[in-house]
Amino acid sequence: MALIKKRWYLFAGFIILLILVLYQRDFSQIKSSKEKTTYKVKRQTIKEELSLSGEIEAEEHVTLRFQSSGRLSWVGVKEGDYVKKYQGVASLDQREVQQNLKKYLNTFVNERLDYDQELQDAQIKYTGGLSEDARREALRVLEKAQYDLNNAIIDVELKNLAIEYSYLASPIEGIVIRVGSPYAGVNITPAQAEIEIVNPNTIYFSVAADQTEVVKLKEGKKGNIVFDAYPDDQIKSEVDKISFIPKEGETGTVYEVKMYFDYDNSDYKYRVGMTGDVDFLLRQRKNILAIPALFIKSDKGKKYVYKLENNKKIKTYITLGDEIDEVVVVDSGLKENDEIVK
Repeated sequence: MALIKKRWYLFAGFIILLILVLYQRDFSQIKSSKEKTTYKVKRQTIKEELSLSGEIEAEEHVTLRFQSSGRLSWVGVKEGDYVKKYQGVASLDQREVQQNLKKYLNTFVNERLDYDQELQDAQIKYTGGLSEDARREALRVLEKAQYDLNNAIIDVELKNLAIEYSYLASPIEGIVIRVGSPYAGVNITPAQAEIEIVNPNTIYFSVAADQTEVVKLKEGKKGNIVFDAYPDDQIKSEVDKISFIPKEGETGTVYEVKMYFDYDNSDYKYRVGMTGDVDFLLRQRKNILAIPALFIKSDKGKKYVYKLENNKKIKTYITLGDEIDEVVVVDSGLKENDEIVK
């Protein structure tokens, strides 16, 4: 009998505990619902910000390749080397083009001698009192000799260009980041022997902005960059250029925004391809009365809210200012600590 009585007390206690838990949950839900549907007007600072993603690129970034195929006779750099501007980096076998140049130089000398002889003969004929037909014939022969000489000069220049094209020199200073064919003595095509160079002193942050975002930016606009590789560092930056045409290869209408930032890259801390985000402050209003836009209602073009007074909803007309991120500035109609409801 005592055991049954004890079990009854336990059962009653369990029922009471269950009722308390359910009451507390319902009370929390009611309180939460009230918090969501009421708002106390206060002074605050509101901001409109724009956040864009991008990656580091370099202004001076080149890929060198030969104009024609040939036998690679010399490679003067390897990946990771730092080269100076106009420094030679690779060369094709020049023996064939050098011999061709000598051949055409000989042809040029012959043509020059022929031209000089024709010029001398023409001058002798002129002084001998030739007929008009003979004089014209002499001029035609001299003119042909002049054209032959000109062609010989052009051939020499072309062969000299062929020698220049068989030699690669870097147009920029920078780091060699790729050598397509690092060993001499192999036959290559232009695509097989590419040498890629990047100048680490010309890096910038390239941002992609769509057509609705790019209109909010202008040259000189300040921003703060945070790179994914250095999440604790905030770097000041500035818009340098905004492209006039969309970027190629993008799915939407996207424009490139070039951001230059202060950096010391002597230890190559910042590298091409590093990603990050830049934040722009577009607008800011300080110490103003503002309310969430969802509390505002409209009546025949006029704006109003329901203000709570003595637990009653009072329809109150208001005048509004700027709207920033779904928060609206209140110019008149409300004061600080007023409570509004939906």
